[in-house]
Amino acid sequence: MKQVLVVEDSRTEQTMIVSILEKLGHQAHVAETAEKAMEWLAAHQPPDLIVLDIVMPGANGLELCREVRANPLLKTVPIIFCSSKDQDFDRFWALRQGGNAYITKPFEPEDLIETINEYLPPLSQ
Repeated sequence: MKQVLVVEDSRTEQTMIVSILEKLGHQAHVAETAEKAMEWLAAHQPPDLIVLDIVMPGANGLELCREVRANPLLKTVPIIFCSSKDQDFDRFWALRQGGNAYITKPFEPEDLIETINEYLPPLSQ
């Protein structure tokens, strides 16, 4: 079972993302802020994937991504940005900061599933 850290402040989005991850056979851990995510990361083994919002209270997802990439234990963990910011510049900047993929909210569940499967191949082929 792969471990996925979901960093998202919206309860609705959290529920949807966690549901998708569980259906794929992965275990989700939720942090509502970048600060809580860093606390979780410091206390646990590196996750297999991070699903990360950009706009959150306190530090934003881009700042968290930079911190993750600066940590030798975390720098190779794939990061999927999932954000309501839909301008080309937003996507470019998120990927430039170290993100591996970018999905715009609202998204179709199939789009998130496809992107997750790129980084965490399905458990049952």
